[in-house]
Amino acid sequence: MDTGQRYAQSNQRLFLALWPDDRVRRQLAAHADQWLWPEGCVRYAPEDWHVTLHFMGDVASEKVQAIAAAAALPFQPFDLVFDQPRLWPRGLAVVCASELSAALKSLHEALGQALCALDVALDKRPYVPHVTLARHAEAAVPPAACEPVRWPMRGFALVVSTGLKAPRYRVLRQYL
Repeated sequence: MDTGQRYAQSNQRLFLALWPDDRVRRQLAAHADQWLWPEGCVRYAPEDWHVTLHFMGDVASEKVQAIAAAAALPFQPFDLVFDQPRLWPRGLAVVCASELSAALKSLHEALGQALCALDVALDKRPYVPHVTLARHAEAAVPPAACEPVRWPMRGFALVVSTGLKAPRYRVLRQYL
C-alpha cells in the first residue's frame, strides 16, 4: 500500500455545509448561466454546490463519529437570499448572500463551539456565506443584475471531499 492510500484511509477532508435541494440547484444553475465564463475556468457541477458552514480540513477517521455526534444540534429553519455575484481573489466566482441572518449566525457559532470542544481547528476569518460556482475564473464576467436565489434552509450536512473530479463531495450525514 502506498503512502497516499494509507493517508486516504486514515484521514478524511471534512466540512459542515448547507446542502441545496433540486429546486435551489435549478435556481443556482439559472444564475450561473448568466455569467460569461472564460475558457479554462473550472465550473462546479450542480451536485457540488453548497454553502460551507465550517471547513475542518483533514480529520483523522477515528474522529469522524465524534464530530458527527457533536454536530447534531437543534436546527432553526431560515431562509437565505443569494443575490450578490462576485469575483474573489485567486479566481473564485461566487454568489453571496446579501445578509447574514441571525439564525445562520447562531448555527455557525454553535457548530463552531461544538467543534472547538473537540479540538478541531477552525477558520478565523469572518464568515461570509457563499456558493462557489467556479475556480480559475479570473476573467469571468458576473451578471450586472440577477434574479435572487431564494434558499429555504431546512437542515445541514457533514460532508467529505472525495478527491475525485466527480462527485467532488459526498454527504456523510444530514441534520434536519
